[in-house]
Amino acid sequence: MMPSEQLREFWTERHLATLTTLRASGLPHVVPVGVTIDDGFAVARVLCSRGSVKARNVFAAGEAGAPVAVSQVDGRRWSTLEGRAVVRADAESVRDGEIRYAERYGRQPRDNPERVVLEITITRGLGMS
Repeated sequence: MMPSEQLREFWTERHLATLTTLRASGLPHVVPVGVTIDDGFAVARVLCSRGSVKARNVFAAGEAGAPVAVSQVDGRRWSTLEGRAVVRADAESVRDGEIRYAERYGRQPRDNPERVVLEITITRGLGMS
């Protein structure tokens, strides 16, 4: 995905996003999240607790990962990034996610010994380009 400068800027502005995962029933589970995108627009990251519904939905998909979408909107500007998510629980991935979150949102995430990172390999972008 080759994002425009406008899209890059939009995903660095301080906005909350939504993450959509699928429950075992196939119904969507949509929750507000903070999300970070790497410079190459290849990977998005969402911090969460290991026992959260979103993490459990991704865990349930196994090694292949779960189909997910992250979206954010600001007036008429919106963007949805689709991809496959896996759970990363190793200390290095979690710390990297925390650093990226602090850079984007201007504050350190609260302490959470149960923290994991949902790592989303971006496969498609909708909305702004």
